[in-house]
Amino acid sequence: MIHFHPRKLVRTSCRASAVALLAAAGLATPALAQQTPPTPAVTPAPDAFAQERVVVTSIEVRGANQRIEDATVLSYLPVRPGDVVDPVVIDVAVQSLSRTGLFADVQMGVQNGVLIVEVVENPIVNQVIFEGNGALGDDKLSEEVTIRPRGIYTAARVQEDVGKIVELYRLSGRISAQVTPKIVRLDQNRVDVVFEINEGPETGLNAIVFLGNEAFSDGDLREVMVTKQSRWWRVFSSADNYDPQRLDYDRDQLRDFYGNRGYYDFRIVSAVAELAPGDDAFTITITVDEGDRYTFGNISVVTENDRLNTQVLAAILPIQPGDLYESDKIETATDSLTYAAGSAGYAFVEIDPEFSVNSETDTIDVVFNVREGERVYVERINVVGNTRTIDPVIRRELMLTEGDAFNRQLVERSRNNLRALGFFKEVEIEEVRGTEEDRTVVNVTVQEQPTGELSVGAGFSSYDSFVVNLGVSESNFRGRGQNVVARVEWGSLRQNVDFRFTEPKFLGRDLRAGFDLFHSRYDLREFSSYDYRSTGGGLRLSYPLNGYTAISGRYFLREDEVFVPFSSCGAGGSGTSALCDQIGAFVNSSIGYTLIVDRRNDPIRPTRGWSGSLRQDLAGLGGDVNYFKTEAEVAAYYGIRPEWVVTTQLQAGYIAGWAGDPIRINDRFFKGGNSFRGYETAGVGPRDLNTTDSLGGNFYFIGTIEMTVPNGLPEEYGIRTSVFTDVGTVGMLDDRYVTDSATGLPNPRIYDDLDLRGSFGVSIHWRSPMGPIRFDIAQPFSEQPFDKTEGFRFSTSTQF
Repeated sequence: MIHFHPRKLVRTSCRASAVALLAAAGLATPALAQQTPPTPAVTPAPDAFAQERVVVTSIEVRGANQRIEDATVLSYLPVRPGDVVDPVVIDVAVQSLSRTGLFADVQMGVQNGVLIVEVVENPIVNQVIFEGNGALGDDKLSEEVTIRPRGIYTAARVQEDVGKIVELYRLSGRISAQVTPKIVRLDQNRVDVVFEINEGPETGLNAIVFLGNEAFSDGDLREVMVTKQSRWWRVFSSADNYDPQRLDYDRDQLRDFYGNRGYYDFRIVSAVAELAPGDDAFTITITVDEGDRYTFGNISVVTENDRLNTQVLAAILPIQPGDLYESDKIETATDSLTYAAGSAGYAFVEIDPEFSVNSETDTIDVVFNVREGERVYVERINVVGNTRTIDPVIRRELMLTEGDAFNRQLVERSRNNLRALGFFKEVEIEEVRGTEEDRTVVNVTVQEQPTGELSVGAGFSSYDSFVVNLGVSESNFRGRGQNVVARVEWGSLRQNVDFRFTEPKFLGRDLRAGFDLFHSRYDLREFSSYDYRSTGGGLRLSYPLNGYTAISGRYFLREDEVFVPFSSCGAGGSGTSALCDQIGAFVNSSIGYTLIVDRRNDPIRPTRGWSGSLRQDLAGLGGDVNYFKTEAEVAAYYGIRPEWVVTTQLQAGYIAGWAGDPIRINDRFFKGGNSFRGYETAGVGPRDLNTTDSLGGNFYFIGTIEMTVPNGLPEEYGIRTSVFTDVGTVGMLDDRYVTDSATGLPNPRIYDDLDLRGSFGVSIHWRSPMGPIRFDIAQPFSEQPFDKTEGFRFSTSTQF
């Protein structure tokens, strides 16, 4: 007796024949793919085969002779010789082979104890062809589809790709695009897959019209929406076409807009998109019901557990009775309560705000019901998403370890630590319940980003100075968090070659150690009639004092050599002693430290908090140079709104010689360029009025106020704009250089007054396809006639 069970795989459908399972005498010639198997001559009663069970003595595979070996078929088969099979087992076996996607047809039956498996292999894709596409190129479409040359063809996959292509066209503004797949069969069971595309017209947006709005104008509401009206200046934007999914998102945006301005009852009555006959652009009409404007009434917190003080919880809420109702404040209050409970060790709390609306007084009473679980401990920490960075690099930045009591504050600090590394584009830390009620599992999910950087920078000044920087750096070398920098810089001002290496966890401890090697030449003859060369190296070691403060120490040994043209300091030269006394080579041996405090709320784009640093160096541990140098910097951040952030910065420095040594010209402070916008390098400070040489200063002070402002450009352009004002001064040369040695009076040719300079301007930061680019446009408003100004500067870097 023969038991035969066919299964077809055509467009993911299947067909099983119970009659063929018990066909009498002899196995009929197996049906080919997409053919119906022959009908058996004998049809027993349905319950006659229900109890049929057969022992499989052997397995024979037929049809797998082109690409797929018999052993491969058997490896997917859940039946082995000696097993007992029935119609249910046969059906499971057929499904197992069908799910592999390797076969267009699977048929199976038992004859005299032999399980016969007959398969028809799916074709191999020879090539994928797109026809009729103009708006979207082949490369763009190829990235979207899953069908690939030399891959396996299935009708289901082709239909799935059709949907993806249609969706891609819809997102590009062509909602009427049609895609028809066609198959060209070739020899050796190969096929060409052809997608015939009718792109249709691009459907823009003529207008977005609002009905029922009184509190806000149509223009105000359009600004809230991601969808925009078609205008000529939005040629690079894809937001000015009709997209139903984007319109759904805009509904939520409008609800948030009104909800954050007191309109608790706001609702969208309808949103209709109409395409006029013969028109190629939609008109969207949105009807709204604004409702009344509400303020907060009584605010209270209720908790079932006495260990969480309700008065303390209520005190941290960012809501006061009488405040205008804002839906975001409810979310912020919920986060604050969750954070407070988490800091107390309660990882799983449920905050349920309960609203009571009084339409007569237009007030809303809110009761925050806090339901907290037991105090929990960290059972396990899972790190996910790091394909390059090794686990220890991530785990050493976490403030929690397995076995610790859960603390949400430490979780947030851990997240900031990981973001500050610069290795990851996204960092998410979430907690899920562990194997017991008082255990939690912390999942750390990271999304890595390029950590190598190819840097290119260029600057132009009103005096045609030109500088180009080229550098290669890797901040996550070998995925171990090590930092390696190799840099070459050349141009009209300076030529540098340096190499730096930093190990963030020296000797397995929380020590950051590294070394530097460098050779530099600074050609400042255009600004100060001298150039100098410096060759040397140094050692660095830093240690965190706490979560916000770190201290670092260093030792550097270098040889500096100053060169001055003969026309300046030779016989009859015009140079001053502040310049000419510096000629020659000197060894500088110095030791120093830097203290850094970082209390910003975000290490990448801070909107709150402050940071500061203090740097001091002592030269004279051997060598030929003796000085003590101090530099300090502090910056504070205040976010008025997410797109309006005010940054204030203060920098100051002072250097003084000891053991009777003056400060050499290459150790003085020169400011300008990136350090003082509006002035070129060495553009401000003491100057020889006869030669216009910049002499540098022993003291400097620079203050900056900068505000990031919205520029009206779509977010996808990646362009941020800020306005700034820089104010400062440089001066205080050693007395021997500003005093005439013959008369003891001030030297009239040396200008060294601490007059304030100032500039204002605009900075533009662009995340361009080639990497981040910055443009500075500045105009000095307080300057001396001999200062060197610079109206424009740009720099760029490209990541790899």
